[in-house]
Amino acid sequence: MGSEVLLEVKDLSVGFGGQGVVHHAVRGISFEIRAGETLGLVGESGSGKSATSLALLRLLPEGARVGGTIRFDGEDLLALPEEAMRRRRGREIAMIFQEPMTALNPVMRVGTQIAEAVEAHHPEMGRKAVWARVLEAMEEVGLPEVERRAKDYPHQFSGGQRQRILIAMAIVNRPRLLIADEPTTALDVTVQAQILELLRELRREHGLAMLFISHDLAVVSQVADRVAVMQRGEIVEQAEAGTLFREPQHAYTRRLLASAPTMTTNRELPLATI
Repeated sequence: MGSEVLLEVKDLSVGFGGQGVVHHAVRGISFEIRAGETLGLVGESGSGKSATSLALLRLLPEGARVGGTIRFDGEDLLALPEEAMRRRRGREIAMIFQEPMTALNPVMRVGTQIAEAVEAHHPEMGRKAVWARVLEAMEEVGLPEVERRAKDYPHQFSGGQRQRILIAMAIVNRPRLLIADEPTTALDVTVQAQILELLRELRREHGLAMLFISHDLAVVSQVADRVAVMQRGEIVEQAEAGTLFREPQHAYTRRLLASAPTMTTNRELPLATI
């Protein structure tokens, strides 16, 4: 694992609303991700995980109030002009969204959609070179018969294959940081395991750093080096993954762990509630 800090977030806050009434989705959180490291960000729905990820990419809706600093490779992303941020978004930092059917254009061939991601950041590349990179990315994520399937539409793929297409779009420009927002939520358990293994392989092969966002602690335990637990917009606990799962310090983390059934859970008793 690389030792230098790639992403440093300090006192990040995100608020929505106006006329003196601001509702804070994120309240002064701080964390860092080193090169090649995966940080798991966990918490129940509404805890501020997705607002955090959108703030990192500056994709929050107009009117959102963002405070604090977000430094990527030493550069403050919140201070960048929009054009400079657009160059980094998708090239240096990429995102996999949680719902592939809404993230993909239903009336555009998948190969063309991946090609657009390349052309946006490499206008100097010829059509043949772009298409070669598209096929390479599709092969990397384990899609079959890539030359033929690149000409198909999203509805012709299964849910797991659509998620692989989104991952291909995210990695095609060789980003240094990958933000995965609930990338396995809509998938069944078998396909979920395949996608997690794919992300681990890509991370090893390309030295990717990753922010892995999920409400599912079992999933996070399989991919994260460190874990940050969010509750009501705040990070209440941060630790190495093994330590956090063995010895959770915060009451909320303990309840979160106890609310997920395991093979040893007593089925006679109700699960813990959050």
